[in-house]
Amino acid sequence: MTNSRRICIAAMLAMSVTAAYGGAVEDKAELAAIRDSATKYKDVEAALAAGYILAPPGECVDAALEGLPAEWGAMGLHYIHPGLLNITATEPRVNGGGTHTDFTEPAILLYEPQADGSLELVGVENLVFQKAWHGAGNDGPPVLLGRNWDTMADNPATEIDEAHGFEPHYDQHVWVFRENPSGPLMPFNPAVTCEHHKGG
Repeated sequence: MTNSRRICIAAMLAMSVTAAYGGAVEDKAELAAIRDSATKYKDVEAALAAGYILAPPGECVDAALEGLPAEWGAMGLHYIHPGLLNITATEPRVNGGGTHTDFTEPAILLYEPQADGSLELVGVENLVFQKAWHGAGNDGPPVLLGRNWDTMADNPATEIDEAHGFEPHYDQHVWVFRENPSGPLMPFNPAVTCEHHKGG
């Protein structure tokens, strides 16, 4: 191998490492910005004062509830902002015109019930209704940090409600207050539990 070829390969490797490192730094910075913007909602009373409400039917969602392996963990309680989701109906399913994708102003806050009855903020989420999203001219799902948001729709052939009472939608969880061993953008977090949820 010639010296010029070695130099060329070394330069390409250096650029790829720099790009990968730069992406990781950029991802961490974006996650930090999301965390910092939602810190004010650590106290659920602040979230309620800002217009968030407990999403119907008030379930603490975990993987087992969805018929999935229990070891996947949980999502927790969902507190939604009807204005950011542009909710238009709650019966027979929650529907809306929401296309909001700004995670520094999340449409949904995720809380884990604690043994003492309090709630701990563990993550944030955004949700867009598929009909509204595609009606706005979008072909595929939204993307965050290179990951397509999850596609959620109820399957009437199953006993569980895969869409948690919502019309077909795309959603994305971001675990910025509770580290997720499965990854910060995965839907369920093994480090989150619903064991202390007392119901509605």
